[in-house]
Amino acid sequence: MSIFDGLPISREKSYLREELSKIDESWAAARFDSLPHVVHILTSKDREGEVHVLKEQSDIIEEVVDEVVHAYHGGFNKAIQNYSQILRLFSESAESIGVLKVDLAEAKKLLGAHNKQLQQLSYRSVTLRHIISLLDQIEGIAKVPGRIEKLITEKQFYAAVQLHVQSTLMLEREGLQTVGALQDVRSELTKLRGTLFYKVLEDLHAHLYNKGEYSSVISSISECDDTIPTTTGISMNYSQSLSRRTRLLKGDNNLGTNGAGDGVDGGSFDDDGTMDIHDDATSDGYTPSMRVNGGDSGARGVKLFSRQTPIWLSESTPDEFVESMRKGDAPLHVKYLQTLVECLCLLGKVAAAGAMICQRLRPTIHEIITTKIKAQAERVNGSRSGLSQTVLPMVTGLHYLKGRLESHQLTKQKRQNGISLTGALLAASPVSHVMSPAGTAQIAAKGLLDSILDTVVRLFENHVIVGELLESKSSQQVDLNTPKAMAAEINWNNDSDASHDTGGYTIGFSLTVLQSECQQLICEILRATPEATSADAAVQTARFASKVPSKDKRDGSEDGLTFAFRFTDATISVPNQGVDLIRQGWSRRGPNVLQEGYGTGAVLPEQGIYLAASVYRPVLQFTDKVASMLPQKFSQHGNDGLLAFVENFVKDHFLPTMFVDYRKGVQQAISSPAAFRPRAHAAASYTPSIEKGRPVLQGLLAIDFLAKEVLGWAQAMPKFAGDLINYVQTFLERTYERCRTSYMEAVLEKQSYMLIGRHDIENLLRLDPASACLPNSIDHRETNASDAESIEVETELSDILLNLRPIKQENLIRDDNKLILLASLSDSLEYVADSIERLGKSSSKTYDHVEENGTQKPLHHARTSSAPPKDLASFAEEYRKLAIDCLKVLHIEMQLETIFHMQEMTKREYMDDQDAEEPDDFVISLTSQITRRDEEMAPFVADAKRNYIFGGVCSVAANTSIKALADMKSINLFGVQQICRNSIALEQALAAVSSIDNEAVQLRLDRVRTYYELLNMPFEALVAFISEHENLFTVAEYANLLKVRVPGREIPDDAQDRVAEILPH
Repeated sequence: MSIFDGLPISREKSYLREELSKIDESWAAARFDSLPHVVHILTSKDREGEVHVLKEQSDIIEEVVDEVVHAYHGGFNKAIQNYSQILRLFSESAESIGVLKVDLAEAKKLLGAHNKQLQQLSYRSVTLRHIISLLDQIEGIAKVPGRIEKLITEKQFYAAVQLHVQSTLMLEREGLQTVGALQDVRSELTKLRGTLFYKVLEDLHAHLYNKGEYSSVISSISECDDTIPTTTGISMNYSQSLSRRTRLLKGDNNLGTNGAGDGVDGGSFDDDGTMDIHDDATSDGYTPSMRVNGGDSGARGVKLFSRQTPIWLSESTPDEFVESMRKGDAPLHVKYLQTLVECLCLLGKVAAAGAMICQRLRPTIHEIITTKIKAQAERVNGSRSGLSQTVLPMVTGLHYLKGRLESHQLTKQKRQNGISLTGALLAASPVSHVMSPAGTAQIAAKGLLDSILDTVVRLFENHVIVGELLESKSSQQVDLNTPKAMAAEINWNNDSDASHDTGGYTIGFSLTVLQSECQQLICEILRATPEATSADAAVQTARFASKVPSKDKRDGSEDGLTFAFRFTDATISVPNQGVDLIRQGWSRRGPNVLQEGYGTGAVLPEQGIYLAASVYRPVLQFTDKVASMLPQKFSQHGNDGLLAFVENFVKDHFLPTMFVDYRKGVQQAISSPAAFRPRAHAAASYTPSIEKGRPVLQGLLAIDFLAKEVLGWAQAMPKFAGDLINYVQTFLERTYERCRTSYMEAVLEKQSYMLIGRHDIENLLRLDPASACLPNSIDHRETNASDAESIEVETELSDILLNLRPIKQENLIRDDNKLILLASLSDSLEYVADSIERLGKSSSKTYDHVEENGTQKPLHHARTSSAPPKDLASFAEEYRKLAIDCLKVLHIEMQLETIFHMQEMTKREYMDDQDAEEPDDFVISLTSQITRRDEEMAPFVADAKRNYIFGGVCSVAANTSIKALADMKSINLFGVQQICRNSIALEQALAAVSSIDNEAVQLRLDRVRTYYELLNMPFEALVAFISEHENLFTVAEYANLLKVRVPGREIPDDAQDRVAEILPH
């Protein structure tokens, strides 16, 4: 940057800048040395030219200087003029000050002469002003009662309290104490203090229970009025972070279903509007923020409004509290509660307010719960009257609704062939369909309790806010001389005098009463008698009392969560009293006893101990919500009294009762005469779907239903899933024993049963490719055997069975009903095994998850074995093994039956004198038996298993027929035709079995016919056949062809040697 760049040169002479830029800056150096320039000119060739250049640069510089002087000349002149004016003004000011000093000196002389008179006038002025001020105050105080009443009417309570406190202090001034005219004002202010207290307390009470103008529910609805339909039911959703217990048990819902539903009649039980509330504890521990309708717009609106002065403080005198309310971020209802507590503190009525809140807490909660239930009952009655033209009485209407639901389920589950098992299954269950884990009673109970506990949680939120405010205000009024150590003793057990400072009202007390009323409600829902729950309450009281022992003996009603509950014997009219209804919790009183308590009987279709499943999860969620709301200092103390009561009730009463009831149901299901009796009206063909008529035995179908129902209870109560799974295992074990007994009754002392236990036969059955159709088992190995290997296995098994000849009739299962039972038992066991396996996979996830986190250890019931319980998968494997044994017995039995009939061939001489028209009698008996048993078993087993049962008949019959030749001495042409006729009849009978491979049957029986037709060949033709078909028959079988005598056939003496030379050794 050049040093000449800042010169003020006009645009017309901008060329001067270019010329200046050409001048070397050395000419402008601070210490200019002219010698180099002189030497340069002298030594230059063109001296004149250099001098001319210097002259031109000099002219340019002079011109630039002229421009600069011209630019700054006006400014210099104006500055000089301004300076001259400043000097003139300073001179005039000095003269004026001199004159003022002279005047002040003269005024001082004049005032000094009248000093005493001025002092007297000053004193008189002060006195008159004071008198005027007192008169104004008296006039203002006289109007204070009217102003306070007006503020009370406008609900400007804080302004009224401010005015009252200020007026009271003013009346205590020295000048106004002796004014007699103010006595009436003092009396009126005293009365207004009481009026203010009761008005503030009444408003505080209304807002404590969300009935006030600025309550959280009401204010949120007014803000969302444009976006929320008025007919939509309210749904409160608390999304605060859950405790560790809930995080562990929350995933237990993946057990299969979600348990009971969330409401009845398509909606929840609240009728205040639709709103989602998300509770996030703020830094002060008790002011949860709200998001209305799940969006952020409502939150921004609340925050924007909270920055303004609240309406109820618009008439208040600005002070520190009003400023904090204006700047605070707390929700509207929290600010209003803070204002009311501040009013009580200014009035000095904190202890009195706490005492009255304590006194009204229990009846108010009881009334809120009762009112909510009555409103729900009216909605239920209204919806029911819409279904029917006539309005039924309460109890009659409930039974009507129950009947409609059950009849709908019966119709829905009706089978296609007209036979319904739903009635039998419902009869097997110890609970009605309405009381089942997914029944309408469970859904209604869970929805009702969810709604009420959500309401209680919202009320407890207000109590936490007010409780902490009252405690903080009362601590401000405590004597300052109180040692700090005593103040530090304020804890959950309230052993310090903090509860006395608040009139006994604390967060712990309010939580105790709230949980007490909730327990009363739960006891009514469960129909729990005082004898059934008082022991639990005593245990809870002792447990909480032992945590922090009280230092002085006082009434324990305020000490922590001591559940010394009051109980009422809630009763309802029972039309048909019996053992089952009494077990479900109905009262034994007569029908004329009036209903007491909360009136839940008008809402729930049924009540009883089995509703504990629908009670557990709402109470668990309630406990977690309460724990998240409690201030930090309370978090280390017990606050789960209600949950502990429910868990103890479930453990000590519900689970034992359930075990006895379901054990009785299992016993009745497996011991009834029809339990293991195959269906008399089964379908014509087998169907694998239970809905379409799969003929599962009624006893096993009932056991499967009961097992699923018990595991349904486990889904509702994941913490007790281990105990309930143990119950299921006990029931399955007893059922297995009963199935085993039924199986043994059918096969005892029978040859087929004894044979399947032999090691060699068991190995052959395992290697048989036909066994691939058997249910999956650890003993089964899949084989890809070829036809040759398959025939080899069949032949080896057939040879073993043929060696058992003669087969006696008493060693066979001659009763077809037993065979049908084995077939039906096999299919039923497989069905139950598959069902158990599915249940085991779903239940083990939840059970293992609970056990890993250490929250649940299975309680070994006194009635169960102390040995480690097996998992459901092992039971499924045992059921499947027994099903396989049934099929193996049938498989061997049909082969033994075939041998029993075919062994008659050795007792008959086939020297007939005429052509055969009919097969032998034993073949007719065998084929008719195969056809009859196939038709009888067809509805009970799948085609693949029927193939396994009857598939071995063909190979055994063929092998028996061929080996029978060795025992024959002679046979003629008609005898050969008779045997061929027998094989054709057997082939036709087996072909009628739809599941058997006809090609394989034809191949094996064609071999029999080919073998016997060789007897009709001359010896030379037979030798030629043997040489061409060396492997078609064995050496022994070819030898038997030569040994038997056939009329008209000549056999040379060396026939055996010639055949032996042809056959390989």
